[in-house]
Amino acid sequence: MIWHQSSLSKSISVLSLIKHKCHFSTSGVYLATLLKQCSNLKHIQQTHGLMIFRGFDQDNFHLSHFIDSCSSLGFFHYAYLVFTHKSQPNVYLYNTIIKALSNSPSPFGAIILFNKIQAAGLRPDTYSFPFVLKAVVKLSALETGRQIHCQSIGTGLDFDVHVVTALVQTYGACKCISDARKLFDGLSLRAGHVALWNAMVAGYVKVGDLKNARGLFERMTERNVISWTILIAGYAQIDLNNEAISIFQRMVLEDVEPDEIALLAALSACAHLGAIGLGECIHNYIDELGLYKTIPLNNALIDMYAKSGNMEKALHVYKNMKNKSVITWTTMIAGLALHGLGREALDMFSQMEMSGTKPNEITFIAILSACSHVGFVELGRSFFENMKLRYGIEPKVEHYGCMIDLLSRAGYLQEARELLETMPFDTNAAIWGSLLAASNIYGDAELGECALLHLIKLEPHNSGNYTLLSNIYASLGKWNESRMVRNIMRNIGVKKMPGWSYIEVNSRVHEFIAGDTSHPDFDRIYQVLCKLHWQLKTTQHLQNESCRLLVIDEG
Repeated sequence: MIWHQSSLSKSISVLSLIKHKCHFSTSGVYLATLLKQCSNLKHIQQTHGLMIFRGFDQDNFHLSHFIDSCSSLGFFHYAYLVFTHKSQPNVYLYNTIIKALSNSPSPFGAIILFNKIQAAGLRPDTYSFPFVLKAVVKLSALETGRQIHCQSIGTGLDFDVHVVTALVQTYGACKCISDARKLFDGLSLRAGHVALWNAMVAGYVKVGDLKNARGLFERMTERNVISWTILIAGYAQIDLNNEAISIFQRMVLEDVEPDEIALLAALSACAHLGAIGLGECIHNYIDELGLYKTIPLNNALIDMYAKSGNMEKALHVYKNMKNKSVITWTTMIAGLALHGLGREALDMFSQMEMSGTKPNEITFIAILSACSHVGFVELGRSFFENMKLRYGIEPKVEHYGCMIDLLSRAGYLQEARELLETMPFDTNAAIWGSLLAASNIYGDAELGECALLHLIKLEPHNSGNYTLLSNIYASLGKWNESRMVRNIMRNIGVKKMPGWSYIEVNSRVHEFIAGDTSHPDFDRIYQVLCKLHWQLKTTQHLQNESCRLLVIDEG
C-alpha cells in the first residue's frame, strides 16, 4: 500500500506537469492511468481534487471515466454527488451514472435519473435503456419496466436489437414470458444476435419451461458459452440432472469451453445423481483449465464427492484449499454428518471456530444434523441455544426441525412435542415425518396418529406416511387398525410410489424404476438379470447339496 500511495502521488505530479506542457487529450490518457491506480476513497478524493484544480471536472468525457472508476470501487454515493455538480451533463454522462447506480445496492436512483434525461432536453440512446432496465430487473419493478418500454417506442428505439434484448431480459426476469416472446418474435433481424436468443431462453428457464427453452436453444444458428450454461443450469435447478449432464457432455464434445457457472451446475447435477465418474472427469478438467484455485468450484467438488460417497476425495480437496469460506466448512460438516461421521463433523466445526470463520444459519443445520446422527442430545441443545445468544443467528423452521429430529431419534418424544408446540413457525412435512418415524421406532401409536393426521393435510398422496403408521399398528399387534390404514390408502386412491435406482456406466447415468420397460436396452438388461438369477440359484443349490453331503459323511 505504501508503494501504491507513492506511485499515485508521483502520477498526480506527472499529470500536473503534463497539463502545462502537453495537449489536453494527452493528459487525458494519464488521467485514465491515474484512475486505474486508485484503490480506496482517499485515492479517489485526491484524484478528484486534481481534476477540479485542472478543470477536468467539467469535461463530460473525463468525468465519465471518473464516475466509472468510483462505481467500480463501490463508491456509488460519491459518484452521484460528483454527477450532481456537473452543470450540463450530456447523454453519455447520464448513461455512465445510470449504469453505476444500476449496479449499486439502491438501484432506484438509476430510474430517477433516466426520467430526467428528456427533461434536460436530451434524448435517451441505445445504451440508456439497457442500463436503466438492469435496475428494473434488480427491483422486479414490472410496471416501471412497461413505462420504459413505452418510452422506447416514443423515441423510435423499440426495434433496436440492444433495447429489445434488454426488454426481453426484463420481461423474462419478471416472469411475463408471453410479453418477452412477443417482443422476440416481433424483431425480424434477430438471427445471429446471440444475446437476444440467450435472453429469451433464460426467460423460459426462469419460469421452469425447459421444453420451450430447449426448443429455442436447438433453433439457434449460433451459440456461445452462455447459451449452453443457461440450459445446463436450468435443468439442474429443476432436478432434471440427467438432462443437465447430457447437455454438458454435448457442450464439451462441440469444443465449447465451459465457464465456471456451467461447471458448477454440472457438478451439482453429478452430486444429486451420485455420478462420481463424471464428477471426477470434471475435476480433472478443472485442474487442466487452472480453475482449481476458485473457492466456489472447490466447494462444489467437496459437495459432489461427499454426496457421491467418497469422503476421502472430499477431504483431499478440502485440505488442498489455501483459502476456505464459510461454505467450505459448512459443506464439509454436512458431508461428514451425511455419512454418519458425527464426531468428525463436530471436530470440523471446532476447527472452523479456531480459524476465525463465523458460522451461518446453514452451518447450524449441518451441525445439528451431525448431533442427531451421533445422538449427542445435550450438545445439540447447547448449539441450538447458542445460535442466538453467542452467534446472533435467529433459529428458523429448519433448525427447529433438526432439533425435533434429534430429540425424536434419541427417544425424547415428549420434549420434541413441546418444542414443536412452542415453535414460532407453522410445522412442515419434514418435522411431522421425523415424529412419525420416531413413533415407529418407539412404538408410540398415539403420536403416530397425530403425525399422520397432519401429514395427510400436507402430503395427502405420500404413501410412505400411511405405510409407516400401518407398520406401527402391526408391531403393536393392532391388526384391525393396521388394516384400516391400508383401507384408507386404497379408498382415497393413494398408491405406493415405486423407488428409483441409478447406475453410472461410462460417465452416463441410467435411471430404473420397478416394472419400467422403457429403457432402450431393456431386453439385454433383462437377459443379463435372468442369467444372474439362474447362476445364483445354481450356486445356492450346489451349496445346499454340499452341506447335505457333508452332514451325511459326518453321520
